[in-house]
Amino acid sequence: MSTTQTAVRPAGPEQGAQPAADPGAPRAGQRAWLWFKRLAPWALAAVVLTLVADQARTVDWPAVWQALQSLSPARLAVAALLALVSYGLYAAFDLVGRRLTGHRLSVKRTLGTAAISYAFNLNFGAWVGGIALRLRLYSRWGLAVPSVLQVMTYSMLTNWLGYLWVGGAVLMFAPPRLPAAWALPDTGLRAVGLAMLAAAGAYLALCRFSRQRQLSWRTHTLPLPSASLAALQALAGGANWLLIGSIAWLLLGGRIDYASVLGTMLLAAVAGVVTHVPANLGVLEAVVVATLGARLPAHELLAAMLAYRAAYYLLPLAVALPAYGLSEAAARRAGSAPAPQADSPPAGARG
Repeated sequence: MSTTQTAVRPAGPEQGAQPAADPGAPRAGQRAWLWFKRLAPWALAAVVLTLVADQARTVDWPAVWQALQSLSPARLAVAALLALVSYGLYAAFDLVGRRLTGHRLSVKRTLGTAAISYAFNLNFGAWVGGIALRLRLYSRWGLAVPSVLQVMTYSMLTNWLGYLWVGGAVLMFAPPRLPAAWALPDTGLRAVGLAMLAAAGAYLALCRFSRQRQLSWRTHTLPLPSASLAALQALAGGANWLLIGSIAWLLLGGRIDYASVLGTMLLAAVAGVVTHVPANLGVLEAVVVATLGARLPAHELLAAMLAYRAAYYLLPLAVALPAYGLSEAAARRAGSAPAPQADSPPAGARG
């Protein structure tokens, strides 16, 4: 008696079996969002840089120079003073990181390092001033790299937290007049403003109510500030943006309402971040002319922005360059190995 055995083979592709879906593969919606995140900044950059090129061809530069010469020395001096106050306030953002990381670098040295880095950041880009120079200066004074990165993160949080609530308030209560090609209905602008205010409020609520007192991402952790310190971050960050708007408004002679000027400067700041143009060169001027060109002649707007650039970019850089040299010399005198007490072990969250 014979027994016939039939081998059972697993179904292969030729037998119609469907391959198992890869659980890690992105879905169609996720792929679309990834492509949007990659392409949207480049699209915005193309729009802004096209504006820059178009305006550069049509500018009446002799009229710009004449309008610039007509600005009173007193107005220029007040603008420079406000710029100095703004730099001092921005430098104070690093004191938030000083408190929360527990490093023992002096307040004076912390403020000086932050102010020098801010001037380089505005004129040469974030990678040069905001990151590389800051790392070098703080490291020369003995701070460990993780502490420096945390200080930088708190400074950026303070800056953009202020941007969110100031920009949100402008969009909610005084939507700017955008060019026809960019125009959104007021309801759309107010919706964006509401979302910005909600994001700022979410950060404050997180700092107030979260039981987990630090944020974690991969191997990185960031202690949360207390509710009072988070509120101070919001006030300081917002005050700095209000100062920036005040400088531009002053140089325009108050001939355009403050809310419109502030909204334009906020828009120009984002355009500069997206386009990665060092010193926001040309981008600031293009956005200002595009948004406010119906209310003042282009040559007067450009003259005011050139004066703003001198007060807020070039004058601080002229101070920061020798200050950087002095800082390097002082660090060398203190020895290549900075004093270890400048930094301290991770202190956890401090309110």
